[in-house]
Parts: sequence; structure tokens; C-alpha cells
Amino acid sequence: MEIRRFGIGQRRPDGPAGTHNVQAALIDSGPRGLIAELALGRHATIELHSNPNTTWFVVIEGGGFVTVGQDRARVFAGEAVLWPADVPHGATTDLSEMRAIVIEFPAVGLGPDPGTEILAGRAREIDAGPADGRLVDERPAAYDPRHGEPR
Repeated sequence: MEIRRFGIGQRRPDGPAGTHNVQAALIDSGPRGLIAELALGRHATIELHSNPNTTWFVVIEGGGFVTVGQDRARVFAGEAVLWPADVPHGATTDLSEMRAIVIEFPAVGLGPDPGTEILAGRAREIDAGPADGRLVDERPAAYDPRHGEPR
């Protein structure tokens, strides 16, 4: 099991280049992408910029504003904004703070739709007998519901 810490006490106080009043904690970075936490204080700015990577800006606390190309929108916790590759994007806050997880997928070698090859999966094959359309009852034969959850 691998556990990565982020949040208060784990962030760089100076934030990424092109930001003001932003702190960041790198969660993971490698050839398949980057995951980081950003903490935007009040009156914070991630200046408009673009890069060749497709990025998701996932707001997990607070709210603020995001810009993608010519569009500007207010965002709140529980919303995710797609920052397409090579499109100018940024974020700001006014009187509130905002925390976000940034998930960046590199465009190099991923084909026509960056990110899809990373997320693509395949169903695991299982060895099962003939199916009759019913759910399997996994409880032991001597199960007594008065004794709590089955083990």
C-alpha cells in the first residue's frame, strides 16, 4: 500500500510559476501524468496559460472562477473543469478560498484523444459456471441475521 500526503503542512508555500497566493502539493508525477493539490487563498490567481496536456481541475473545497479560452465561469466544490490541451486556461478567487486537485494527462504518445488510453480498462475474465440470471448468495449456510453482517 502506498499513501501520499497532501494538504496543510505538505504544500510548497510559493506555488507553481505564474500563480499568486497559491500553494501546491505534488501527489504524483510520471510519464502517465501528474496529480497535484492546489490551495488558492483569497484573491489568488493562476494566470492564463496553456500547455500541451489535457487537464482536469477538480474543485474539492470552496469556490472561485475558471477561464477556458474566452469563457469564464464560477465553480464550486464538487465540480470539475476540463482544461483542453493548447487552450489558454486559468483560475482566480475573490473573497473565498478554493482547493482543487489537478489531474494532467500528457499528450505525447497517447493517440488522438489524450487521457483515454490511461483510463481505458478491460473487464477481468472470471471462471464461472452457467448463469441463471440470479445474484449469488454469498452468505454461509448457517447465517443468522441476528448476529450482524456475514463474514
